Amino acid sequence: MKLIGSLASPYVRKVRVVLAEKKLDYAYELENVWAPDTKINEFNPLGKVPCLVMEDGSPMYDSRVIAEYLDTLTPVCKLLPPNGRDRANVKVWEALADGVLDAAVLVYLEKTRRPPEQQSEEWIGRQMAKVSAGLAVMSQDLGESQFCRGTYYTLADVAVGCTLGWLAFRFPDIDWRGDYPNLARLFDKLSERPSFRDTVPQK
Repeated sequence: MKLIGSLASPYVRKVRVVLAEKKLDYAYELENVWAPDTKINEFNPLGKVPCLVMEDGSPMYDSRVIAEYLDTLTPVCKLLPPNGRDRANVKVWEALADGVLDAAVLVYLEKTRRPPEQQSEEWIGRQMAKVSAGLAVMSQDLGESQFCRGTYYTLADVAVGCTLGWLAFRFPDIDWRGDYPNLARLFDKLSERPSFRDTVPQK
């Protein structure tokens, strides 16, 4: 398998963490999707990373799809319950974490890719409201639990950890640590895992 990605993308990091937790071998190919000569469209028509290229050359994209697939490849560190409500609850956590990321990434791109005179403060405010609401629900649902789903580590924790890590990386002015100490405790615990230590986002 070959993973096409970047060192800064939180979605790529999610897949890299899953690959590490599952102890799966893969080749890692760095790609800048913003570069004029990017070749990502040869594998993903949406022009996004991560993209997992299978042994037969067929591509798989979207971090949620890739993570779910990887969890089926080996029984090591099962990250998703087999079925039913428990599985759905983990996927809801992942959707929430990814939704916070989606909104924050849009704001980051607005501020870094568009001239100041073309930026919409109203639109930025709308996206940041989603980030704030998502963090509040994460904190509320986590409560005093050890992990997102109680006492066991799942894909929910991978997704939340990658979201919090990217916010700390790109939006250091968002004081989620001060506002939500339980999220900070979870993040610090996750950051001790080799899978997280080895995938800290970089510029």
